[in-house]
Amino acid sequence: MKFTIENIKAAHQKVKSGADFPQYIQDIKELGVSHYTAYVTDGNTEYFNTDNQSVHTGNKYDPLTISHDLDLDSFKARLKLHQQGGTDYIKFCNDCAANGVVGWTINLAEMTCTYFDQKGQDILVENIPG
Repeated sequence: MKFTIENIKAAHQKVKSGADFPQYIQDIKELGVSHYTAYVTDGNTEYFNTDNQSVHTGNKYDPLTISHDLDLDSFKARLKLHQQGGTDYIKFCNDCAANGVVGWTINLAEMTCTYFDQKGQDILVENIPG
């Protein structure tokens, strides 16, 4: 494996808000990350290379309770605010939980971010600016 959690953490420390996200994606892509999945419940994120080998961060914060009711419109509004730099990562995770979003998968080859709900269903796919 070409990258470590320490490499990824170093890249992530440069991220102050959602506005910094596109550069973070470029940085971890250069490390050899092909895709990753982030889980809102505790912040655990699993990073994969092209051989499907993975490393994960473990819990990043105390567990959040995910709402059973998906509110996609509210989530989209909170996501937009986050992408514009209006919220930090933990606030965004709390917004996800409150709106029924369980996590997201980033595909670095396709440059997409796919959010999913309690049922594991894709609820929103966005293109990542590159």
